[in-house]
Amino acid sequence: MAALLVLRFLAELAMLGCLAYGGWGLGDDVLVSLALAVGLPLAAALVWGRWVAPRASHRLADPRRMGVEVVLFTAAVLVLVTGDPDASWFGVATWAAWLLSAPARGREPVPGRDRA
Repeated sequence: MAALLVLRFLAELAMLGCLAYGGWGLGDDVLVSLALAVGLPLAAALVWGRWVAPRASHRLADPRRMGVEVVLFTAAVLVLVTGDPDASWFGVATWAAWLLSAPARGREPVPGRDRA
């Protein structure tokens, strides 16, 4: 299960990378590209931290939490494919890693509740 948790964490980081790289490619000039490259992953991280993360202040119950994850990962792939079609393989790999790590959902250690 630990390997799946690591895979899940890496997929989450890759999602943010897809949003940043794809956001950069969406802009027509440097300022717009920069705003998208910073803003999109920041927005996703805020949503994740509020509703999906193990220590989220308002963690959603399934199936709503799974729905938010699907939307975020799908949006990351779409942004990446739109921003740089040549990098679409990375988006697909990110989505696949997230799907493979699905059995680890709900088993993330929560500090203060789980003891090692």
